[in-house]
Amino acid sequence: MTESPAVRPYRPEDREALDDICVRTAHNGQDSRPHYADPSVFTAAFAAPYAYLEPELAFVLDDGRGNAVGYVVGAADTARFAERFRTEWLPLVAERHPAPSGPPATPDETIAWLLHHPERMVVPELAPWPAHLHIDLLPEWQGRGHGRRLMRTLLAALAGRGAPAVHLVMAVANKPARAFYDRLGFEEVEGVPMDASVVCLGRTTGELDRL
Repeated sequence: MTESPAVRPYRPEDREALDDICVRTAHNGQDSRPHYADPSVFTAAFAAPYAYLEPELAFVLDDGRGNAVGYVVGAADTARFAERFRTEWLPLVAERHPAPSGPPATPDETIAWLLHHPERMVVPELAPWPAHLHIDLLPEWQGRGHGRRLMRTLLAALAGRGAPAVHLVMAVANKPARAFYDRLGFEEVEGVPMDASVVCLGRTTGELDRL
């Protein structure tokens, strides 16, 4: 019997769906496949390592039939996560997605560079927001309140892990995502050194009534 869509903890059998959702939303919220030779580099950098390293902070939107159609993943301590990313995760994917030999020359190499430099996540200016997250839903599941439910679930879990606040980095070009985060109480974090094409947003893990 088909049940209503619901947020639930990530399960190992969701891995293929997690990868698919990431790839289909990675290009400024759109499908990355037309723009990258091997878009699985996105999952290696921004989805799979979270499910692998911090599965207790990975949640999916189940369509009611057991299929994951959206997810939110996070890290409670970004500095600790970056260390584990290098020592425990990167060796598993480095051969498939080698680091560029010089400055990134293609879109794939740009993401591969990010993959091979997890220390980039550790920004002193973000110390007041020690946790970070990534959230993605397939387009047909957006705009129906499911993203809000995913976010509320993760924020509560982060608070339970002792993280007082969380940040995320998003492409400036992704206007719908920015509107979504604004509605959920995220605010721009000033003074964070980063490329002009992205923006950093943050909010407390408490005050869930603002969701």
